[in-house]
Amino acid sequence: MYDYGLIGNCQTAALVSRSGSIDWLCFPRPDSPPVFGRLLDEEGGCFSIEALGKSTVEQSYISNTNILLTRYRTENGAEFTITDFCPRFVQFGRMFRPLALFRIVEPVGGSATVRVRCKPVSGWEKEPVPPIRGSSHLRFETGRGYMRLATNMPLTYLSEEVSFVLKETLFFGLSWGYGIEDDIVRLSRQFLDQTAAYWRKWVQHCSIPVLYQKETIRSALALKLHCYEDTGAILAALTTSLPENPGEGRNWDYRFCWLRDAYFVLSAFHKLGHFEEMEEFLKFLLDIASHHEYSREKLRPVYSLDQSAPLPEREHPQWAGYGGSKPVRSNNQAAEHVQNDVYGETILTLTPIFLDERFQHLRTRNHEDLLIHLTHLCVRNIGRPDAGLWELRNGWREHSFSNLMIWAGLERASRIKESGFLRELNIDLAECQAKARQAIESAVKDGSLRNGATDASFDSASLLLPLLRYPDRSLCQATVNAIARELRYENNASQASFLYRYVRKDDFGRPSSSFLICSFWLAQAFARLGQMTEARKVMEDVLQSANHLGLLSEHYRPEERRQCGNFPQAYSHVGLINAAFETSPSWDQVM
Repeated sequence: MYDYGLIGNCQTAALVSRSGSIDWLCFPRPDSPPVFGRLLDEEGGCFSIEALGKSTVEQSYISNTNILLTRYRTENGAEFTITDFCPRFVQFGRMFRPLALFRIVEPVGGSATVRVRCKPVSGWEKEPVPPIRGSSHLRFETGRGYMRLATNMPLTYLSEEVSFVLKETLFFGLSWGYGIEDDIVRLSRQFLDQTAAYWRKWVQHCSIPVLYQKETIRSALALKLHCYEDTGAILAALTTSLPENPGEGRNWDYRFCWLRDAYFVLSAFHKLGHFEEMEEFLKFLLDIASHHEYSREKLRPVYSLDQSAPLPEREHPQWAGYGGSKPVRSNNQAAEHVQNDVYGETILTLTPIFLDERFQHLRTRNHEDLLIHLTHLCVRNIGRPDAGLWELRNGWREHSFSNLMIWAGLERASRIKESGFLRELNIDLAECQAKARQAIESAVKDGSLRNGATDASFDSASLLLPLLRYPDRSLCQATVNAIARELRYENNASQASFLYRYVRKDDFGRPSSSFLICSFWLAQAFARLGQMTEARKVMEDVLQSANHLGLLSEHYRPEERRQCGNFPQAYSHVGLINAAFETSPSWDQVM
């Protein structure tokens, strides 16, 4: 299991190890090169606070916040805590979310001997950055900008990594591009209180299901940190190159905005009753569609946080990789792909604007024009080969999932038009939907939907048939049952709640880890089809794949209790939230 917690403020984010070391932080953006990268290489830089000698360490979040607490107990009975957070709260009428993180190290009892090391590197070059000593801070010049570490700790101990007895509370404020000039003690405590109050109020405004409440809240908090509020982009993950299958080269950079993932994320926020994320993402989406020549003919499946294409994909051979798994990559070649499902998913993202009266203020000419354009792209791409949602790099083909999402987009566009919008859309939508259904059903074999008309293998993405309200219930039922049987992990009945995405060969062979969102899709599909006992059994099993803090990876190997792939993974937390709502009774049934 990944022994890491996530902190952030929707502008920056970091991973903190179970022992209290910040082993992953990218400045100034989450998709920038790392300044602390020990997650991927022992020499990749870190900001560690550790006790000398044997210790036991416990880690938890302060309830209903993204503030992380690490508690040390040494063998001589001394105790101290490390509180890690990134400030986030409303100040002067706008959100305060600086490029900064704060650490508070507080003695609880006894005399612990500790050592603090702040050892950044200069990004992918992995060159150590020496400190420049100031009056009450260290400055680190990285070549792309500078960091300052303000503290009340003796700078000699800090810069020379000298161990010392922890007698008083220590405060650290690490910032990018500016210095913290205020009193570090007062400021740290003030920011901590304001940040805790912000997150608790945010959680109070969440709708939650009756079942799996704590898991849903933790997933919602983690998901929020994947929203890059500066531009409205939503990240698939905050890490790169954590291996899907150790040693197989399936190591990808996910620190970007996939339009497909954004739809699923926003569906979860909609259930939670938070809508500001949708409004911010729509600005990002509208800018892409309006300002990029590429978008007139097709949309890329993935964009960087500044709307550019995350290209070219690069390998960094000087980095050892997580657990020795190479290569370490930055950027993602999927930006060159054609993935036809994104047009349908983007229509689904826009659908609430026109069918939900709460969003009347978003019914603009620009959004309506975008919806018309996306509908034309759906019609144009029915039955066309593409890389598919699993992003095959070779051998593109027609995919049932792409046709399914195109059908769903056209069905929603039809209902939007029936509601009085899209008057300038001169397409026979009923005929186009029928064409999309014909493309989907050309891939039906023995009563269940397969990967494509020329590929009779199963794909877990077809579990979305009932979730998208595909009208052929018998096809939905047969497909869900077949996938549950044919794609269960290692074909083992005891692991029936865990699914492969598929078992056919791809560019790297056959997948050997389960994919967590597929399990949550299975739980949702069972629930939607009335099989609630089976749905809740899947939920109970799959919730065991979370780490000690309730965070989920992309992939999971249940027989080893091993998390794989990038972490935390937005997709997995989206799946948990959506499945939790689907498998729970309504509040009026229990209150």
